[in-house]
Amino acid sequence: MPEPTLPAQFPWTPNRWRDRPAAQMPDYEDAAALAEVEGRLTHSLPLVFTGEIDALRAQLAEVAAGRAFLLQGGDCAESFADFNERAITDTFRVLLQMAVILTFAAACPVVKVGRLAGQFAKPRSALMETREGISLPSYRGDMVNGLDFTPEARQPDPRRQLRAYSQSAATLNLLRALAQGGFADLHRVQQWNLDFLRTNPQGARYRDLAGRISETLAFIRACGLDAATDPQVRQVQFFTSHEALLLGYEQALTRRDPLSGAWCDGSAHFLWIGERTRQIDGAHVEFLRGIANPVGLKLGPTVDPDTLLRLIDTLNPDNQPGRLTLISRMGAERIETALPPLIQVTQREGRRVIWSCDPMHGNTQETGAGYKTRSFNRILDEVQRFFTIHRAEGSIPGGMHFELTGQDVTECLGGAQDITEQGLAERYHTQCDPRLNASQSLELAFLIAEMLKDSRRERSLENPSNREENIAT
Repeated sequence: MPEPTLPAQFPWTPNRWRDRPAAQMPDYEDAAALAEVEGRLTHSLPLVFTGEIDALRAQLAEVAAGRAFLLQGGDCAESFADFNERAITDTFRVLLQMAVILTFAAACPVVKVGRLAGQFAKPRSALMETREGISLPSYRGDMVNGLDFTPEARQPDPRRQLRAYSQSAATLNLLRALAQGGFADLHRVQQWNLDFLRTNPQGARYRDLAGRISETLAFIRACGLDAATDPQVRQVQFFTSHEALLLGYEQALTRRDPLSGAWCDGSAHFLWIGERTRQIDGAHVEFLRGIANPVGLKLGPTVDPDTLLRLIDTLNPDNQPGRLTLISRMGAERIETALPPLIQVTQREGRRVIWSCDPMHGNTQETGAGYKTRSFNRILDEVQRFFTIHRAEGSIPGGMHFELTGQDVTECLGGAQDITEQGLAERYHTQCDPRLNASQSLELAFLIAEMLKDSRRERSLENPSNREENIAT
């Protein structure tokens, strides 16, 4: 693939964002401690490397062309306290299962990106939280402050960035071992089922699909082809992502590639700008426009077509496929009116972007008992409308973005498990926002696979060249 090019607005340097207004950034009282932390990070090793970033951008270019599908998912906010091998492995395993379901049912390659190894900071709608007349700074993720409702815990502490870096490095080491060391081998597809799914309807559906994959591999071996040594069967490419919120941290881990001259953010393969930080003249847009990583842009129902075009042209001025992913987070009730004008303007102006759907954030509600939750039916409703809208507009539904976990939590209502409001209290463990559990994630994957299969079939019928590509796939 061609070398990444520098954005047209250059000269750019990683510290230029400091001259712009920066939303959602914590107010650190100890400026000297912050400077020391950023200095230590500047002299630390990057967590990801240019070759990996290039590989992801090439795969996302295939997504932009409709020849692959993006699956992005993981924790709402990673936790220092819950850092352990099982939690990471279980989330990785659920993403593998979802990808296998999508790939096998829709005959479509899936690009796998985790909200892992860096998703420690969260934007908040309110700067302060009040309980029983006491107001303290809102919890902004373990990278910023603590969850406990005490003045000491809620005070932003820059030293937490060092722990986030260390934990991200360890998580990446484990993810690379899982992806490349045999765990992801398709010959072990039956072993990926989590224990608590063995008596679950979604576990049974997955076992049936896994059995068909095993039969396919056996058929390949019977034909004299050695699937056992094919890296496409034995390994997966797995990438990491997080919201680029703490720009000092991102700047400190940004390095210039000596071959291309491009700046790469070494904190993750893929970074995104949130709905609350996408100001066209803001610090977050200024920083992300200059890095060569693939970037995402969250879009809520209030964004207008003219603003979107300006953001696209700032973040992807060379119109490179795979560079920019637009992640709609409209809500089931508003997507039908909010999304079509945005798709239409990008189609009309020839902007080469990936359209992905985040059906989580626009469908959050609070129960009478005070639990923040999401309805599985509303999540599914937004996904269905996302596919329907793209079909009507003649555009490509390119991906999905979920907050999920491999743990057997009860945080989102409904699904085949029929989690009720009363049942939320059983295993409500999230640090911030409610997540789909493994059963709900697989159930959703089976439903999305049918929509994706229908979408690809329709595009193949409309375009014979697509039909030949799908047959080859």
